[in-house]
Amino acid sequence: MTLFWEYIARYTTISPEAKAEWSLLLRVEEVTKGDYFLKEGIVPKKIAFVTKGLLSYDYLDTEGKKVTKKFFAENSLVTSTSALIQQQPGIFSIQALEDTTLLTYSAEGFKSLLKNYKDVSAFYIAYLERHWVVEKEQGEIRLKSDTAKQRYLAFEKAYPELLTRLKLHHIASYLAVTPTQLSRIRAER
Repeated sequence: MTLFWEYIARYTTISPEAKAEWSLLLRVEEVTKGDYFLKEGIVPKKIAFVTKGLLSYDYLDTEGKKVTKKFFAENSLVTSTSALIQQQPGIFSIQALEDTTLLTYSAEGFKSLLKNYKDVSAFYIAYLERHWVVEKEQGEIRLKSDTAKQRYLAFEKAYPELLTRLKLHHIASYLAVTPTQLSRIRAER
């Protein structure tokens, strides 16, 4: 649990009272490689912190092809955020690419914390701003303006630890290229 609290502290300081209440919600959950933490069409009920392992955040495009929007490795929070906020069935699936250990907590319990503790609300606002506004916007701009090679080089720089953990087709899906195109890009280096 230490890693979880260190992660939360990157955003704001949590009071001992809020930390004690939040701790009551935390549960350890294992997801075997290939299994799902969340499937498309389900309303999310939990938020998870990845303590070990790797997850992909995917959806199916109009042709039924899997598209990877994001990867979640150790020290990251994961859920289908928009579906959670709207309390509607999500379009994303969250699948374990490795055997994964999660620290989960209920979304309902977390909402209660948000109402009762300003410091937890401050964490949530800072987290959403950084990951679902700033990072998301930058990623969308790169996807629309950068070449495939530029996107790969940016991925390689930002996530060097994932290069050996992901299969070629996972990276290609994330970069919006085919595995063949990605192979050519990597061969040119």
